[in-house]
Amino acid sequence: MSTPRKNTAAAATANTIPKDPGPFRPMDTFKIGDKAVYPSHGVAEVVAIKEMDFGGQKQTVYVLQIMENGMKVYVPTSNVSSVKLREIISEKEVEQVFAILRNRKEKTVDSTTWNRRYREYMEKIKTGSVFEVAKVLRDLYLLKNDKDLSFGERKMLDTARSLLVREIAIAKRMKEVDVETQFK
Repeated sequence: MSTPRKNTAAAATANTIPKDPGPFRPMDTFKIGDKAVYPSHGVAEVVAIKEMDFGGQKQTVYVLQIMENGMKVYVPTSNVSSVKLREIISEKEVEQVFAILRNRKEKTVDSTTWNRRYREYMEKIKTGSVFEVAKVLRDLYLLKNDKDLSFGERKMLDTARSLLVREIAIAKRMKEVDVETQFK
């Protein structure tokens, strides 16, 4: 199992929310056994690195197995940035995620229709940024306190929660059930 990387960039302190976390930070190379985050699907393990033929051209691909459902995904190493494959967040970034979840002042929920909110939330999840996923989860929890969520919003809340719980559990080397209790 790979260990989460150390964040060498000047980052916000654990008690502040990152101003512009960017959509994602890819890792240039992975090795077999590393954990990576594949947007919208969550944490995956690199189970193989192999050469494959695509239209007569050989390419090196990462074979990822999504941890939640066992699905295999093939990502050409040349496409890591375009699919927004990234490494697991650091422990310091975990604290930033919790700061976002606690920040109820930055609520972005407004009086838009549920399907418009759903599209906006889906776009945030697709960015691959753990901070954007945290904002979606926070906003949906706040909205849930005000009114009933639509079926799509309930499903998205579960998805965002699952994505965060699994990644935080790996980053902090904890059991997922222990991370779940920190969300309450």
